[in-house]
Amino acid sequence: MEAGTLYICPTPIGNLDDITLRVLNILKEVDLIAAEDTRHTLRLLNHFQIKKPMTSYHEHNIREKGPYLIQQLLEGKSIALVSDAGMPGISDPGQDLIRLAIEEGIELVGLPGPSAALLALVISGLPTEKFAFEGFLPSKSTDRKKALEGIRDERRTLIFYESPHRITSSLQDILDILGDRQASLSRELTKHYEETIRGGLSELLSISQDRNLKGEMVLVVSGAEEAEPEEVDIKNELRKLVEGGMSRKEAVKELVRVRGVPRNQVYQESLDLD
Repeated sequence: MEAGTLYICPTPIGNLDDITLRVLNILKEVDLIAAEDTRHTLRLLNHFQIKKPMTSYHEHNIREKGPYLIQQLLEGKSIALVSDAGMPGISDPGQDLIRLAIEEGIELVGLPGPSAALLALVISGLPTEKFAFEGFLPSKSTDRKKALEGIRDERRTLIFYESPHRITSSLQDILDILGDRQASLSRELTKHYEETIRGGLSELLSISQDRNLKGEMVLVVSGAEEAEPEEVDIKNELRKLVEGGMSRKEAVKELVRVRGVPRNQVYQESLDLD
């Protein structure tokens, strides 16, 4: 028996009009829809008058439901994987089902569609050439700070997801560890009360403390600035190495290795040593 296909179907992050025609067609054609929250997905299906069997697939049942869905696929069923909002597999259990399907050699078809992380990045005004998606930071402040220490020197633009009840404490920890960098906070993306706040992290923290910000949030933070190269007194460094017992040739080689200064530059300076 030929195995079925697992379709990765992005769903709107707010505005239902953002769903693609291709996703709608797949949802109408598949045998089963695996949804993070069936009640949430039912509202989407009802809006577009789609009636299909659904089954729940979320972080609390992935061990039991994952093998079940794989078995359905191996028996020839086609399944659409959806999350509550956005791209399945990004900060949700969909990634586990995708991995299992690949391991079983099941055909996988990914469809393009909404992604809160990319949308927030694009409208942040911060560099988009290179970026790092960090998802949700740990809920405990001590764990969160430890995670932030690990990316303090990351020069790519950073993207975080955050919930409204943790946004103020998270902003405080990010400010404490990363410093007062430029940032952008987007909430309720594509919805009626959509808002993006841009400024320094300290400004965003102040706004968060003064207002009761609601909705799922995406925080975009500029990467670490490249450190200014340390100015090296080549001749003085060479002199110290020679006085320490090295030959001039050995001193040149050692300074190039340790300081990363161009060899030709070091060699020219060595010719003027007393």
